[in-house]
Amino acid sequence: MAHTYTFGGKTVTVFPCETAHAPVVYLNTFADEGAQVLARLQSLGPVPCSLVAISQLDWNRDMAPWDAPSAFRGGDACTGGADAYLELLTGTILPTAERELNGAPCWRGLAGYSLAGLFALYALYRTDCFARAATMSGSLWFPGFRDYALSRPFCRRPDCVYFSLGRRESKTRNPLLQTVGENTEALYRHCRDLGIPSIFRYHPGNHYGHAVERTADGIAWLLNPDATEDAPAL
Repeated sequence: MAHTYTFGGKTVTVFPCETAHAPVVYLNTFADEGAQVLARLQSLGPVPCSLVAISQLDWNRDMAPWDAPSAFRGGDACTGGADAYLELLTGTILPTAERELNGAPCWRGLAGYSLAGLFALYALYRTDCFARAATMSGSLWFPGFRDYALSRPFCRRPDCVYFSLGRRESKTRNPLLQTVGENTEALYRHCRDLGIPSIFRYHPGNHYGHAVERTADGIAWLLNPDATEDAPAL
């Protein structure tokens, strides 16, 4: 049975696994897609993990590592609040959510789509709470992030990292967004060079298609990183 809480204006829904000490994946969502992602995971097979979905985020603040102008004409600027949100996540949300689980999790993962995918990777440099991360269509075009990630160590060596991107995401007139493919590939190669088990999957389409399915596929891989076959058809 799912349990829902509110912390600091964020809505947190815990979907506990019945198995004792099962892993737990934390998923930051734009529009409360946690139940949809879980349903997709269940359609792929047994789900041997708990899922904690967080929504009602201040997207351009909570998921942004530092201040940056909008990548889109007329859009809102990013006001870097990721460190403050990460403190709320690890200090309040995480221990409260894990009281609902059947024993302490054997490992924790962090997953997200778009800016939340950026946050999932950034968090590995700021805390040792998460052993695995999945960034789906991550906003790795974010100004300065590639250099930041390539120039410093993770807080802990991740067990594995998952990357995915739509094939058309780099095919844009926006010069900043054009960098997302090469930046994602560079960070994927960086993980591989460090000996961290990683995979980079291209999906059909652009940034906005099949977000729930792509997210579920990334989490499924975190649960079984030895599976290197192509992603399921969307």
